[in-house]
Amino acid sequence: MSVAHNPLSVDVEVLREDAVLLRVEGDLDSATATELQHHLANQLHHGRRHFLLDIAGVPFMDSSGMNIILRVYQEVRDGGGGVYVISPTRAVRRILDLTGVSLTVPMVADADEALALAAG
Repeated sequence: MSVAHNPLSVDVEVLREDAVLLRVEGDLDSATATELQHHLANQLHHGRRHFLLDIAGVPFMDSSGMNIILRVYQEVRDGGGGVYVISPTRAVRRILDLTGVSLTVPMVADADEALALAAG
């Protein structure tokens, strides 16, 4: 018996020339993380420096997802950019808190809050 896998969906919306909102839905794990990585790399290639990751639709994240968030953070921080995690579920927020990711990458309520931080 095979187990159905929750595919990852990533919706990309350019908010301004240097900022992009990525709405992620589904499990963010070793089987799906490359999908998000592909979208992030594409936006880096197009000069985006601020990444707003709306993960309200992510019920589960493992170390693969956390590593991608940290990698893009490291990539943009020296250029004055940032990564902002929007509305993580309770389970995902707990993992981000326990691993210390939330100490490095800001957790925000919505895109407006993230854009305000990006402008500041």
